[in-house]
Amino acid sequence: MAEIDRDITRIVLAVLFILALIGSSIWILRPFIGAIVWATTIVVATWPLMISIQTWLWNKRGLAVTVMTLVLLCVLVVPLTFAVVTIVSNIDEIAAWAKSLDTLKIPSLPEWVVNLPLIGAHAAKVWNRVAAVGVQEATAKVAPYVGGVLLWFAAQLGSIGVLLVEFLLTVLLAAAMYASGERATQWLVRFGRRLAREGGENAVFLAGQTIRGVALGVVVTALAQTVFSGLGLVIAGVPFVVVLTGAMLIMSIAQIGVMPVLGCAVAWLYWSGASGWGTFLLVWTIVAGAMDNFLRPILIRKGADLPLLLIFAGVIGGLLALGLIGIFVGPVVLAVADALLNAWIDADEKQDEISEQTTGE
Repeated sequence: MAEIDRDITRIVLAVLFILALIGSSIWILRPFIGAIVWATTIVVATWPLMISIQTWLWNKRGLAVTVMTLVLLCVLVVPLTFAVVTIVSNIDEIAAWAKSLDTLKIPSLPEWVVNLPLIGAHAAKVWNRVAAVGVQEATAKVAPYVGGVLLWFAAQLGSIGVLLVEFLLTVLLAAAMYASGERATQWLVRFGRRLAREGGENAVFLAGQTIRGVALGVVVTALAQTVFSGLGLVIAGVPFVVVLTGAMLIMSIAQIGVMPVLGCAVAWLYWSGASGWGTFLLVWTIVAGAMDNFLRPILIRKGADLPLLLIFAGVIGGLLALGLIGIFVGPVVLAVADALLNAWIDADEKQDEISEQTTGE
């Protein structure tokens, strides 16, 4: 009996030691967890592209890693730096534009909008009410909210150096993962097999497919929408296109979409009297807003053949729970949990089939 007690004590101490070791490791790596998750997501999503580039470059892994690293620098660091420089260099113009709102006169609503069925009369009533109130009073009502937005933006600019460092660290970690991706994959597969045998191995492959599918569905859709929307802003002659395009990219990745920015641009064009360009951008906005309804499902299913409801629940839930990185972590967690649950449920049926085959023989 005493021997059993000693075994229980040893097991408890061993478990506590392992938990302490894992907790200490996470605590030490905490400053790098965000960069590690981002680098892993980027490498898994772009691994086929890296292999294709390696094939084009005479199967030289070093050259392929160099090309992918330069691409990541151009995608992550250069746009952020360019956006900050653009905002800082145009800060006086932005401030002058904001002050000019007090003297801005509201034009009359276009006749075709008034004649629209169902919504035309209501839109005209709201427009006339705003025109009667005047821009100054409306600006006074909006001022507290604008002040909050400006304070938030100032705080973000204050941490821009930290963000750049994290992006650079992400690029370096991604380069290391590109260089030794096969070994890391083999280790993960062995770990999954050791943890849950065949189910754990399948979970590793499913996680990779899910990350690739979400990256295709979310990021590629966001890029396509942003480029298309930014082109519309350029054609319509809307100012601060670079800043607005950057905002649309961030909002698209965050699943908010490009509609808020394009809607404000359309309203500004009508407000400034450019009804023709406002109508053009309105049609362009409708097309841009509809792109994700058919583009995202197609791209997601190319990466992972999973229920769209499961993927969207993971994207939205992960975004609310973990922030931007949750867009990728959420679907992966739900997909792996769904796969393991289904494997556990189907285990008895597979065992019964094997037993029936054995009995028949």
